[in-house]
Amino acid sequence: MASLPTGRLGEVDPTSDRAVFRQIADQLREAIERGRFSEGEKLPSEAELVEHYGVSRMTVRNSFSILQGEGLVHAEHGKGVFVRPRPPVRRLASDRFARRHREQGKSAFLVEADAAGSHPQVDGLEVKEEKTSQDISTRLGSARKVLARRRRYLLDGRPVEFATSYLPLDIARGTQIAEPNPGPGGIYARLEELGHRLDHFDEEIRARMPSPAEVKTLRLAPGVPVIHLIRTAYDTEGRAVEVCDTVMAADAYVLSYQLPAN
Repeated sequence: MASLPTGRLGEVDPTSDRAVFRQIADQLREAIERGRFSEGEKLPSEAELVEHYGVSRMTVRNSFSILQGEGLVHAEHGKGVFVRPRPPVRRLASDRFARRHREQGKSAFLVEADAAGSHPQVDGLEVKEEKTSQDISTRLGSARKVLARRRRYLLDGRPVEFATSYLPLDIARGTQIAEPNPGPGGIYARLEELGHRLDHFDEEIRARMPSPAEVKTLRLAPGVPVIHLIRTAYDTEGRAVEVCDTVMAADAYVLSYQLPAN
């Protein structure tokens, strides 16, 4: 049996208060984070770790379970445990809705995909009039009936987020906003063409664990949380003209903002 490469893993301390399987998980995690095991690389087998640490197979399996729960590794039946490749990171920048992007005919997602050097796609598109929740209605300050636009976003074929935009019917009905393709610059460009010049956006962001449906839609690995973002767009008259409810794979994003100090 091949010995483990030196320098990748250390030894466990049987006198420590920390359980041995957690110590092994700690060492494997550190080795992954430091690049000693690269993305897609197979970790040492159960048998190799049993020999290296002098522990039982169940102890090693418990260590692997911790790493799988954290989304760091995935198991392939009959092949072993591998370091999970990480998706391309998108930087969710504070200027992603700047007017200059709309004037160039680019939606926020296209701007961010270009910055990441990735190929953007949209699928699962659905546009319809519907009755919405009391929360969305309150945010819009309008009746419960709205135009809803649902879509899923992918980068290089990998789902990274899905979103639903809710717009007042008196603004969106019968316009290009109600069409599957709203045109260059997206729905914000169309809103401004309709006389609703955008003034500011309010965003609420929280992290949580995903629902089973969200795991399926975003193809999330075990242990990967989501970022739940609700954005409200206001025009210069102070009217809420859109609420966007977005769920994002947390391992695909870095939130980046510039905040004034005065």
